[in-house]
Amino acid sequence: MKVVKVSGRNNKHKVFVYALSTCAWCKQTKKFLKDNGIEYEYADVDLCDEEDQEKVSKDILSKGGRLSYPAIIIDNKIVINGFQVDKIKEALEI
Repeated sequence: MKVVKVSGRNNKHKVFVYALSTCAWCKQTKKFLKDNGIEYEYADVDLCDEEDQEKVSKDILSKGGRLSYPAIIIDNKIVINGFQVDKIKEALEI
């Protein structure tokens, strides 16, 4: 799976975004994180092979998330599905 790291001055939390390359909400999420200086990593799930897509599904579901995108995983335990600014801000303490 191709993982892209985006540097930011705020690296207090480990942030990983499962996204779709064509999804407007996923693009909004990435822009929001970048605009707020949050360091994060992401993978565009639709560009992954079937095996990696299955791993992504298991990872999201095992953390209590839903299979919808974006799926933002914070500190390997909090899952936020969708572009929910208030929840993202609260989880990242911004």
